[in-house]
Amino acid sequence: MDMIDTTTSLGKGMFSMYKKFDAVRLSGYMQPQFQYIQTRGAESFAGGDFKEHVDNRFMLRRGRIKVDYERFNKEGYPVMQFAFQFDGTERGVNIRDFFGRFFENKLNYFSMTIGVFARPIGWEVNYSSSVRETPERGRMSQILMKTERDLGVMFSFEPRQADHPLRNFKVDLGFFNGQGLSGSGDYDSHKDIGTRIALKPKLIANDVQLSAGASMWYGGIEQFTNRVYKMQATGDGHYAFKENSDSSNIGEIAPRHYFGADAQLRFLHPYGKTEFRAEYLAGTQTATAKESETPGIIPIDIDGNYQPLYIRRFDGAYFYFLQNLGSKKHQFVLKYDWYDPNKRVKGTEIGAPNTNTTPADIRYDTFGFGYVYYFDEHLKATFYYDMVKNEDTALPGYTEDLKDNVFTCRLQFQF
Repeated sequence: MDMIDTTTSLGKGMFSMYKKFDAVRLSGYMQPQFQYIQTRGAESFAGGDFKEHVDNRFMLRRGRIKVDYERFNKEGYPVMQFAFQFDGTERGVNIRDFFGRFFENKLNYFSMTIGVFARPIGWEVNYSSSVRETPERGRMSQILMKTERDLGVMFSFEPRQADHPLRNFKVDLGFFNGQGLSGSGDYDSHKDIGTRIALKPKLIANDVQLSAGASMWYGGIEQFTNRVYKMQATGDGHYAFKENSDSSNIGEIAPRHYFGADAQLRFLHPYGKTEFRAEYLAGTQTATAKESETPGIIPIDIDGNYQPLYIRRFDGAYFYFLQNLGSKKHQFVLKYDWYDPNKRVKGTEIGAPNTNTTPADIRYDTFGFGYVYYFDEHLKATFYYDMVKNEDTALPGYTEDLKDNVFTCRLQFQF
């Protein structure tokens, strides 16, 4: 500022521009990594499937640049926020965030967000990849909320006064297209509703901190064909997919209803923290025969015909244990998660004759452990091993546990 001569027209213009853009913040991070998996061409949720003849790879997992613009009133309360974030890797460039947020300044309770942003469900979905201790989110989070973000509008209740009795609570309620960023645009007129009630981190005892939340996702997919498959009892104590081909199915909404709860407990120490995290999610998911992931486009076969939808009852959870090792620079990470896409069948019931089941119905349990070293606030290294266990089924190729354990070595540069 001392270098600007505001008596000249050029100086006045520079000063005006500085005042206008002094609320701009630029941040970003990149995550180059090396991975090794047990089998060439294995499918994986640790950064995507491996190519057919590949069991090890270098890759740029994420390369994010984010621009935030914020304005505050004279009392110091936020008035508006604009954010844009993109992800650039060797696989291409994609938008990750692009939203505007408006804050009401009479009560300082409410805000409205519109654009592309993270969906308000669960804790892990909204926990940034730049600070997460594990290389990836759990299988359940990736399948049910692929790319984490969606296009929509969200209303939030979050008192901003420091002395307000509800200061530690936040409620989000959003309306979204539903398919997230896995498709190029909305393909039906049905909108999904997502909501989360959260207790922000709060001291409940000396050096003990608790946060928690409850979430709901109430959405669905329009049925473009009369063929819908649902699990039904077969009379012998088992279940199988049975086709319902009633003409009234066309235009109906197949459900995507999720309900969950999460909690995070932290014990703070002079050298760091001990932390436990847990989240459980259950409900009904609609997808296709071969996938339990919400389709990004209308499912069609190679002949251009609409594919039938498959409706499954699911559940899943994850558990974290984090421990600093004598210093904030060293951290041990232990995680277990499971995702069961179809609670009606298990083991060799999957793939049994006349059940119409596929690999999309197989339960996976993942045990992961690792070590994170924080050089400083701009650089960290992660060494992590995932042991992935699928249930043994009657499906060809899935009669025993697949060899798909994966090791990840990652550096993260951040500014």
